[in-house]
Amino acid sequence: MPTFTENRKARFNYEILETYEAGIELFGYEVKSIKAGRATLDGIHAIVRGGEVYIVGMDIPPYQPKNTPPFYDSKRTRRLLLNKKEIQELEKSGETKGLTLVPLSLYSKGARVKLSLAVARGKKKFDKRETIKKRDTDREIRREMKR
Repeated sequence: MPTFTENRKARFNYEILETYEAGIELFGYEVKSIKAGRATLDGIHAIVRGGEVYIVGMDIPPYQPKNTPPFYDSKRTRRLLLNKKEIQELEKSGETKGLTLVPLSLYSKGARVKLSLAVARGKKKFDKRETIKKRDTDREIRREMKR
């Protein structure tokens, strides 16, 4: 399962509560662009609307700009493919105040492109400082263990 792109800030800015695996409705040239590593997951989120889940703000630039249809919008809203039970769980979590749907990574599973989606709660400033402190102490311990 090669990972094409990852939202590295998500784990720092959010406390991950639950993760889901979702397919994405894409055009063929978007799949090629993702596999070339051009997609970005920075600053995007998912919404549940009308019994379906959509990813908003995901930028997938064209694979071959001169060969892409003129109507192509690289930041269009794309539908995520989940089963009904998962969508109902996401709707319930969306009603809870303070929770958001954050994408974690884009990867392939067989010939399909999948998105790892997480229900997350935003971290406060002191939580982020605690994360940095823990990361630094772990790094120091690893250095000492090498010696």
